[in-house]
Amino acid sequence: MTKHRVRTVERYTRRTRWYHAAVYITVLALLGTGWWLLTGREGQPSPAARLTGVADVTLHTYAGWVLTGLTAVAVTLGARAARTFMVESVRVDKGDLRWFIRWPVAVVTGRFSHHRGHFDPGQRVANLVLVTLLAALVASGVGLTMVVGGPGFVWLQRVHRWATYLITPVLAGHILIAAGLLPGYRGVARAMHLGGRLRIDTARRVWPGWLDRRLAEDDEDDQQPRPAGDSPD
Repeated sequence: MTKHRVRTVERYTRRTRWYHAAVYITVLALLGTGWWLLTGREGQPSPAARLTGVADVTLHTYAGWVLTGLTAVAVTLGARAARTFMVESVRVDKGDLRWFIRWPVAVVTGRFSHHRGHFDPGQRVANLVLVTLLAALVASGVGLTMVVGGPGFVWLQRVHRWATYLITPVLAGHILIAAGLLPGYRGVARAMHLGGRLRIDTARRVWPGWLDRRLAEDDEDDQQPRPAGDSPD
């Protein structure tokens, strides 16, 4: 008996997936140590501090500088990808409101309204919120390492603290959806993990417009004349 082969499509390149992994590991380290310190446990080493032998304040500072470096990479070496990300995140299409109206039920049924973006309308809003809050965290964090006391330090600390409060539930929601824990988003975790190949039916359910463009591009590539002696994969 021949086993049916499930068709898949690559949504993100390997470089994008590795960059995403580096960012979320760093952000989770920042949030973990940040909340540990924010709840007044500075004198009690966290599990991460005990494991590494490095104080939580130092771990938090290191993670902050790593995130700053990753941000610099995004706006320099990854400038083209960053521009595409922002363009797709700020786009507004006819029918986006209908997508939002149907979303509460669709997260259970998987019957999302059609959209044409690389990201769905909800992702676009989340992207902009996350970028804004991460920028606030990075900028205020760098500022806190450079300012010693005074009104400026107090103001930066307040910005840093409130950015932490706001980004935590947004990231929790992002993880809940991106991990495919909600029925409507089942299978989407493969877009960034486990080889990055997404089932066609999953892509059709969540990102229909992007899938149509991607399949059309693949068809065009297949129709390009090949040099003599070359054979398709």
